[in-house]
Amino acid sequence: MRTIVFFDLPNIYAVDKRNYVLFRRFLLNEGFIMMQESVYSKIVLNSQQASLLIDRLRKKSPKKGLIQVLTITEKQYSQIEYIIGHHDSKIINSEDRLVVL
Repeated sequence: MRTIVFFDLPNIYAVDKRNYVLFRRFLLNEGFIMMQESVYSKIVLNSQQASLLIDRLRKKSPKKGLIQVLTITEKQYSQIEYIIGHHDSKIINSEDRLVVL
């Protein structure tokens, strides 16, 4: 499964910029990879793990802005069509990257 986070956070005031940076840093520390600006994805094992991840996102999210989460299967994710641009092959973005403890 794949969890995708879409967010649009304010960047006008210093406190908003700090909240943006902290939230983005949280996503990177959680293992998310950037698909495009303000869109990050992460591979999860199952829906229970996705639910726990969404709970952590709720706790770390800033009070202002818009944050949306979508969880889909790998089969659905693999059907993404690139209209312009191409898949960045430098990033290992598959189940090979997944580490099970």
